Amino acid sequence: MNVFLHIGAHRCATTTFQDYLRQNATQLGVQGTGFWGPRRTRSGLFNGIVPAPGVNTGRDKQRRAQGRVQLNLTRCAGLGVQQLIVSDENMLGSVRANLRMGDLYCGVGERMARFGAAFGGRVTDVVLSIRSLEYYWASALGYSVTRGRRLPTPAELKRLVASRRSWRDVITDVACAIPEARIRVLPFETYAGRPDAQLQAMTHLPAPRTHARLWHNATPRLPELRSLVAPEQMAALPAGDGRWQPFTPGQQLALRETYADDLMWLTAGADGLARLARDPDNKMVGQNLPWTDLTRGRPYDDEDRRLAGTG
Repeated sequence: MNVFLHIGAHRCATTTFQDYLRQNATQLGVQGTGFWGPRRTRSGLFNGIVPAPGVNTGRDKQRRAQGRVQLNLTRCAGLGVQQLIVSDENMLGSVRANLRMGDLYCGVGERMARFGAAFGGRVTDVVLSIRSLEYYWASALGYSVTRGRRLPTPAELKRLVASRRSWRDVITDVACAIPEARIRVLPFETYAGRPDAQLQAMTHLPAPRTHARLWHNATPRLPELRSLVAPEQMAALPAGDGRWQPFTPGQQLALRETYADDLMWLTAGADGLARLARDPDNKMVGQNLPWTDLTRGRPYDDEDRRLAGTG
């Protein structure tokens, strides 16, 4: 049984992907594909894998969690599941911790090592969605405002831009934590709103088209944010009805450049640690390039002009 850990990231259409799998669970089950989503993983299945505050009962919570996960894996294999997709972005960490520390998923290596141990070394693939950093942080900040967080200060925004940690560091940490698994990276810009294409890129199997164009948990727009912030903070939000972009143009450019470096690293092979997933809807050309209209590279006043002979 192939086990796919879909670990997020947050604000990268993970909720849309999970709802798509849930809505198509019956059809996917016929194909031999199983699905564990947050409704299952956060209902006790993953309790104890990562230490959390709580009452000390004297029991080894991590060991009990490992046994619980592996028991469920054995049960799935007995039911004929050939590929199991486990999707929960909280395996990476949390948006709140990212904003509090001003960094991108610090400690993800330790977390993923614990999840790898919980699955008993049976993880075959780890799938990570990434997003251009200026939009990732803007979406994370907008989401946190809906949860009661105040608007960020200019110093906090500057701290996010100055952080040297990028998706490359996150991918490297995950690869070191679960070295036996293949790591596939799906850019948000390619797969957002296309959960069927995302599933096909992960499993290389035909994906159902139903429920594939529903969008969930989108970043709140400016009117919604104005209704949530304190009156004295409303002036800090720009006018309009679009999406909120808290960074200055210069800051956006710096974050975009960091993301471009990450994509170049992935395109070049990611030091053998990960592979950038190819869009299954874009077919690669064969030995012969597709025919296009041929035009001259520059205009000529006299198309019949010939070069002078050498004699």
